[in-house]
Amino acid sequence: MTLLKNWLAGIPAYLWSGWGALASLALLLAAWEGVSLAYGALILPDPAATFGKLLDLFISGAAWPELAITARRAMSGLLLAILVGSALGMAAGLSPTASMMARPIVTVVLGTPPIAWLVLAMLWFGANDGTPVFTVFIACLPVVFVGALQGTRTLDRHLKDMATVFRLPWRMKLFDLYLPHVVSYLFPAWINALGTSWKVVVMAELLSSSNGIGAALAVSRSHLDMEATLAWVVTVVLTLLAVEYLLLEPIKREVERWREVT
Repeated sequence: MTLLKNWLAGIPAYLWSGWGALASLALLLAAWEGVSLAYGALILPDPAATFGKLLDLFISGAAWPELAITARRAMSGLLLAILVGSALGMAAGLSPTASMMARPIVTVVLGTPPIAWLVLAMLWFGANDGTPVFTVFIACLPVVFVGALQGTRTLDRHLKDMATVFRLPWRMKLFDLYLPHVVSYLFPAWINALGTSWKVVVMAELLSSSNGIGAALAVSRSHLDMEATLAWVVTVVLTLLAVEYLLLEPIKREVERWREVT
C-alpha cells in the first residue's frame, strides 16, 4: 500500500520531468508533417489526417476489440517470458555450471529470427492464439533471462558475506538485499521485452491471424488505405508509450529509490 501511495504521489513530478520527451515527440511530428508535404498524402498522410482517422476508429468502436485482442496476446506471451525467464535466469546466476550450459542455448534462441519461430508456431499451433503468444514468448525469453542472470551474478559477495556473518533473517536478505539489486537489472529487461512483445505480436497477427491489430494492418494494406495503416501503427506506439512511461517507469523509479544518494 505504501509503494502504491508513493507511486501515485510521484506521478505529477515524473510527468513534469518528461518535457524533454515531449519536445522530441514534437520534433518527430514536425518531421512527419514535412515529409508529408514533400511527398504527398498518397505516400505519407499528415499527422492531422492520421490522428483524425485514429479518432474515428475509436469513436466507431472498431479499434477497441482489435486492441484488446492484441494486448491480450502480447501480455500473455510477455508474462510467460517474465515468469520463466526470470526464474531460469536467477537459477543460472546462482550456478556457474548452469550459466555456462545456458549460454549457447540463449545464443541460439537470440540468433533465430522471430519470423522463423513464427513459421514454426504456425505449423505447430495453426491460426489461433497459440501462434502469436508462443512467438512473443520465445522472442522475449532470452532478453528476460539475460537480465535476471546478470542481476544475480553481480550481487556483491561482501554484502552476502556480511548478511551471513550477522545472521540476517531470510526475509530481510531477500527483500532488502537481493531483490532490490536483481530488480534493477530485471526492470530494464522487462521494458525491453515489452517493446519486443508488441512488435512481434503485430507481425505474428499480420501473417497468421484474422483479428487483432496485425490483421487490421493487413486489411488496410490490401485496401491501400495509408491513413488507416498509420492510424493502427500509431495505436500500437501510443499504447506502448502509455504502458512504459505511465506504469512501468514510475514503478521502476520507486523500486530503485535505494540507489539515491542520501
